[in-house]
Amino acid sequence: MANTTTFKLNTGAEIPALGLGTWQSEAGEVEKAVKYALEVGYRHVDGAYCYANEEEVGKGLAAAFASGIKREDIFVTSKLWCTYHSRPLEGLNKSLAALGLDYVDLFLVHWPIAMNPAGNDDRFPKHPDGSRDLVKGWSHIQTWKGMQELVGTGKVKAIGVANYSKVILEELLGDVGTKVVPAVNQIENHPSLPQNEIVSFCKEKGIHVTAYSPLGSSGCPMLKAAPVVEVAKSRGTSEAAVLLSWHLARGSSVLAKSVTPTRIKANIDSLITLSADDMKVLNEYAEGLEKKGEVVRYVYPAFGVAFGFPDKPEGIKPWLL
Repeated sequence: MANTTTFKLNTGAEIPALGLGTWQSEAGEVEKAVKYALEVGYRHVDGAYCYANEEEVGKGLAAAFASGIKREDIFVTSKLWCTYHSRPLEGLNKSLAALGLDYVDLFLVHWPIAMNPAGNDDRFPKHPDGSRDLVKGWSHIQTWKGMQELVGTGKVKAIGVANYSKVILEELLGDVGTKVVPAVNQIENHPSLPQNEIVSFCKEKGIHVTAYSPLGSSGCPMLKAAPVVEVAKSRGTSEAAVLLSWHLARGSSVLAKSVTPTRIKANIDSLITLSADDMKVLNEYAEGLEKKGEVVRYVYPAFGVAFGFPDKPEGIKPWLL
């Protein structure tokens, strides 16, 4: 199902429904994971400069291409990191060089926040007190203007954004300098963080949603949610399959991160078409959490509430340290 299901972007291109995520994949494992995933039917690989493993991703892609898989059949995503907001072409070129590719199918603004391009680290510059070295006078709209210039270079097939809220997207779409509507908004998404407002807004504007952390990030907490367990039991499938399939039923593509061959294969082989009753159970659970203000976010940037990101609850560690 997942290796044949695609969604059409506003560019006319097709994005495969299931992608292999590479965030937090350990060094020495990513190359094999990418190669194996493509061999068993994945046609979508998601990476980013920030993950510091694009060289390995590139080696996995090269090995798959050498085995006979065609580059034009694979959808590759990369992302512009926060220290490159004022120089998108340079950021894109770094990713292309690491990946060993002439172009990527999708290039996203990773976060709508700029970090100091001349700071003390290429990825995570910090002030002497340890706080993130952000460029507070820089607007994400300026970044997007630079992203738009990449479209005619032949180095990207489409451009988009990631981690954009409805408010930030409204700012971007309302600016006179915005000539290209983002093709994709990649966001953390699962039944305990349904983000219905931004998902609905993106659909209204023709922006495709790609979900990351569909199992609830590290430890896969969503696998234990009672409604997910209930649907999995009734359908005779795994909780992971239910959570991944939920996104396809919503019209979103989804990224499944794993470096374990059995899990990589299971994620693509076990997807199902959820019934209306299945979706009712899952959506009522998700909507109930939203109404009660009990949604759970697992990916917390260190940018802080001053930049529109919710403060993390006790016990949740921000990943952008």
